[in-house]
Amino acid sequence: MRDLLTVSLVVSAVHLSAPLLLAAMGGLLSERSGVVNIALEGQMLFGAFSAVLAQWWWHNRLVSLLAALTVGALLGLLHAWMSVSLRANQIIAATATNLLGVGLTAALIAPIWGKPGASPTVSTIRAMRVPLLERLPAIGLLFRDLTIVDWFALALAPVLWLVLYRTPFGLRLRSCGENPQSAASVGINVVRVRYQAVMLSAMLAALGGSYLSLVQVGVFQRGMTQGRGFLALAALIFGKWRPMGVLGACALFGLADAFQFRAQTAGVKLPHELLLALPYVVALIALATFVGRAAAPAAIGKPYLRE
Repeated sequence: MRDLLTVSLVVSAVHLSAPLLLAAMGGLLSERSGVVNIALEGQMLFGAFSAVLAQWWWHNRLVSLLAALTVGALLGLLHAWMSVSLRANQIIAATATNLLGVGLTAALIAPIWGKPGASPTVSTIRAMRVPLLERLPAIGLLFRDLTIVDWFALALAPVLWLVLYRTPFGLRLRSCGENPQSAASVGINVVRVRYQAVMLSAMLAALGGSYLSLVQVGVFQRGMTQGRGFLALAALIFGKWRPMGVLGACALFGLADAFQFRAQTAGVKLPHELLLALPYVVALIALATFVGRAAAPAAIGKPYLRE
């Protein structure tokens, strides 16, 4: 019985950490290229909204995911244009996206669906069954409940590690985040690399938002991300801008979130608000005590001026 409860807790932690992992890996790409992306919260909201809207309109889950990715790409293009081409303050530009995401997605609910606060319920993405893995003792329960988006999120950390540290594209991206002038001197198009990184970043964040609406609940609610974009940023810093470190940080925050749900169900005598805040408290403690001197990319947040 205890083993089943443990596996069940792990399953919940995987589901709750998946959107964090997608958004945090997106932030990793952008910031490794030298562009600050604290717009993950707004990008997740737009992704969640557009996925539900597309599913409500076309009733096709693949089209819904593609809609979220497309909206994410456009948001990334906007952020890259402001941050790279216009050389605007990257934090202010990202904050504008966050404010737009919170306000616009909430304002569009009533005109589109006729009632404020939430959309109608849409069909969710089903789990992808893998018969051989499901028969494994104990952990087979984990594989039984994973969707294709869960598998993608779990594979993202090792794939990004390979891309960043074992491919020419990863080398170019990291060099743009460390010393863009030196990168440009050897023929690397810094502007193009940063545009690519920021657009991929926003697409992953939007996919993380679509996970919340199309996998977890099947509905879009006003402000449904509830700060998960900022929690993903905390995971990015806690993981020291490294894919496997970010994976571990997201797993920790997802486990804390799963624990608070179980604690509420079990009737733990703690204030409801304190239990809800548990993942954010864990994030604050982690950042304050365990991070130390995290090695951020040297050129992060600095506008690039062509010679």
